[in-house]
Amino acid sequence: MTSTAARSQTWTVTPADVGSPEAAVLLRDYFIDVSDRYFQLHLGRPSTPTEIEEGLAAHPSDDLAPPTGVFLLARHGDEPAGCAGLSVLDPRTVELTRMFVRHALRGTGGGSRLLAAAEEAARGLGAERIVLDTRLDLVEARALYVRHGYAEVPAHNDHRYAEIWYGKELGSTPASPR
Repeated sequence: MTSTAARSQTWTVTPADVGSPEAAVLLRDYFIDVSDRYFQLHLGRPSTPTEIEEGLAAHPSDDLAPPTGVFLLARHGDEPAGCAGLSVLDPRTVELTRMFVRHALRGTGGGSRLLAAAEEAARGLGAERIVLDTRLDLVEARALYVRHGYAEVPAHNDHRYAEIWYGKELGSTPASPR
């Protein structure tokens, strides 16, 4: 697919079964992406297959299914191309996690569309606030969150790889994708 063709495709985001084959592929791709970046930065090499398998086993996504959460699958045209999850922390707050867009499609609006859909889904869960954690080296993700009104907040967890935390009060109006 050419760059022009990639940009002309439409992004759609819908809730999906986190246990589906499409979800499994996207979650694996997400984990490989963040793991490889981490290992490259800290050890000068990509993740090994064993490290990927161990990481997937240690960080399941089971909580991204009702009633404890939602898994969103993004399609670019007809192809699965990204995902995001929401996990209910308390009746007022959800945590955004597993936010991912395939590399070849970054810059085509998928991240903004996923974030808008996540905010809409969070409101549907009755949440008034979204929080998330990320790493400092994931600069593209951090820029996306800030561009969409997320601000740095105090830590809401002690996850091993969390280095910075963001939050956003949702209000009642849906976010518009940019």
